[in-house]
Amino acid sequence: MRIDALCVSPSASIYSPFPNPQGALLQNWKRRNHMLSLRLMPFPLNSSFGRRRSGVFGSKYRTTFLCAANQEAEEAFKKTVEIDKLIDMLREANPRELQKLVVENILAFNPTFWVRLAARTDTCKSDDDKKDYEELAATVMSVVDCVVHKTNEKIESSTDVLKGVLKPVIDDEGEIPWPPRDPQALTLMENEISQREQEGELDEGFLAEVNAQLRQAKEDGDKPGLEAMLQKVLQLYASKVLSKRSYAMKGKEVLKDEQFLETIIQAPEQEWNNILINGLTIGAGDISAEELFAVLKKRIERVLIRTEGGSYQQRILTEYLKGIETRTEEIVRVLQGKPQ
Repeated sequence: MRIDALCVSPSASIYSPFPNPQGALLQNWKRRNHMLSLRLMPFPLNSSFGRRRSGVFGSKYRTTFLCAANQEAEEAFKKTVEIDKLIDMLREANPRELQKLVVENILAFNPTFWVRLAARTDTCKSDDDKKDYEELAATVMSVVDCVVHKTNEKIESSTDVLKGVLKPVIDDEGEIPWPPRDPQALTLMENEISQREQEGELDEGFLAEVNAQLRQAKEDGDKPGLEAMLQKVLQLYASKVLSKRSYAMKGKEVLKDEQFLETIIQAPEQEWNNILINGLTIGAGDISAEELFAVLKKRIERVLIRTEGGSYQQRILTEYLKGIETRTEEIVRVLQGKPQ
């Protein structure tokens, strides 16, 4: 797989939830509103259709139909209320607050929002109110367009950072073999990750890009080298971030269980087995599996507290620690002679 496959061009999908600020004239909202409006036909409960359904199943059929219709109407009403609340907040916000509201609710600006805004514009009783709505729509469109544009720039930047990280392991033919043909390639890649992490380039955008490329590589199924290398990138990232803070010292006392965990965190994944066998009491060490599990639990809790909920960083760091936990359980079972 050539590295060119990592280039991510801005796709139309990122724009799809939003109207095109350049081409969507405010006058078109009304037309779009009429085109998308639903014309509900009345349902004659006393008609011959209803009588044909009468008997054993007729009443149940009508009840089910009416319940489903009521649920759909209720859900539609709730969505309309939510949109109206957002529109009211946008109208009352000053320019700075409006930008913040747009960014925080960026996924809400879908076709349903614009149809509702057009409907409210249609029902205005004064030209001044109608003008206010039109100006609000133009402003929101402009902010949404700016957010999408910046998102595209960020995606392209994150792709360039990932290409730079992977550069040491790409061979002369542009392929990413696994394991690398050059024994020093992984060391060079690790140094690259350390430098870029210090420069603040390995942010959420970068982690999102790595995860997107990894997901695509797994789906394709024909890029084992790229898939393994992307996994390695995430492991190295987690190791570097988790190694930044040590909990092995409590005053002048060395906490051996914390120190043992930090030794595993800082080690390459392929060395975990030997470290666990030589460090656990069930093997040749002086740290019990229960002690290691306890400090792993503490470290996971610290990660959950110190990182943003639902972020890629939180997920990657916790998965790395849970990977150590799983490996420990496997080693313990093997040393106890229990089947895997």
